[in-house]
Amino acid sequence: MAAEADTAIAHASPETPSLRTALHSRHVALGARMVPFAGHDMPVQYPSGILTEHNWTREKAGLFDVSHMGQAFLVGPDHETTARALEALIPADILNLAPGKQRYSQLLNEEGGILDDLMVTRSLDPDEDGALYLVVNAACKTADYAHIEARLPANVKLIRAEHRGLIAIQGPAAAEALAVLAPEAAEMGFMTSRSMKVAGIKANLSRSGYTGEDGYEISAAASKIGEIWDTLLLDARVKPIGLGARDSLRLEAGLCLYGHDIDTTTSPVEGALTWSIQKRRREEGGFPGAARIQREFAEGPARVRVGLLPEGRAPAREGAEIATPEGEIVGKVTSGGFGPTLNAPCAMGYVAKAHSAPGTRLDLIVRGKPLPAVVAAMPFVPNRYKR
Repeated sequence: MAAEADTAIAHASPETPSLRTALHSRHVALGARMVPFAGHDMPVQYPSGILTEHNWTREKAGLFDVSHMGQAFLVGPDHETTARALEALIPADILNLAPGKQRYSQLLNEEGGILDDLMVTRSLDPDEDGALYLVVNAACKTADYAHIEARLPANVKLIRAEHRGLIAIQGPAAAEALAVLAPEAAEMGFMTSRSMKVAGIKANLSRSGYTGEDGYEISAAASKIGEIWDTLLLDARVKPIGLGARDSLRLEAGLCLYGHDIDTTTSPVEGALTWSIQKRRREEGGFPGAARIQREFAEGPARVRVGLLPEGRAPAREGAEIATPEGEIVGKVTSGGFGPTLNAPCAMGYVAKAHSAPGTRLDLIVRGKPLPAVVAAMPFVPNRYKR
């Protein structure tokens, strides 16, 4: 089990955790192995182990505690005002985000580097026009909130939602299991959001997640989130899943982990996240680092994030150098491990653009020796989002 958890533990925070989510006692009662992560004491795995948890999520439904993530509301007098305030900080088109829809974007610095990635949701409720719901990464939330607040106009406010918990149910059985408690959830499409009662508890749902599978994220009062968690676990199709499997699932899905695959030195174009910048914003700019990002759209970036499939069974971990067969260093691995569904190792990293085409043969330097690999399209395992 210790070897299985290597990647997740490598991503854990070195400091002693000072925070616990509302579900902490439940994880301990379930026999979870707890590790410090972004200042929180979080479950890396349960007794069944990471491999079993990974496969269960791919085959049935996994339940994740993601209450360590930052939840907040950006509130202004109307949607246009709030949207334009946020658009001054991120490259996504929020002005034209329809009610009940969700969008992925990045908080950028003046050089176009990524301070964090985040989800932005516009409520379906007309009475909540002018409010946007944000979810940011746990390790970045304090800095994110300070960055946002320092740049808002006087009539737009950031409200931290620290009173809320957040869980995710992911996998092919997620919709059916959740529909038992919230029938309206089954009607939702990918990247949509609705408010409804789950097990009789008021909650906000989005049909999204971080595994490549169909599923939902459920936000509710922290004092009530445990009741939803407990009720979902009564379904035989649903099992609790820790950080270890969350990491292997997102790697197979080709999804970035902030601080590893994207950071303040990488732009959304280098990170192969161009799909998250809509046409109006590409043309108009008006966000931090727009000149660099528009130039990279026009000319191509010097480097780009790619998928990598090593030959054999040995994985290449974060930090491994990427070289041409002739020995020229052209990049570095940012995430890597063994993909249980793929039944093979997989990785992602940045390489010089000249070496980024799928099918390009490269070497990953593991323990000083070249490990042959090929550049591959992502995701490594097909996504199964509800379109």
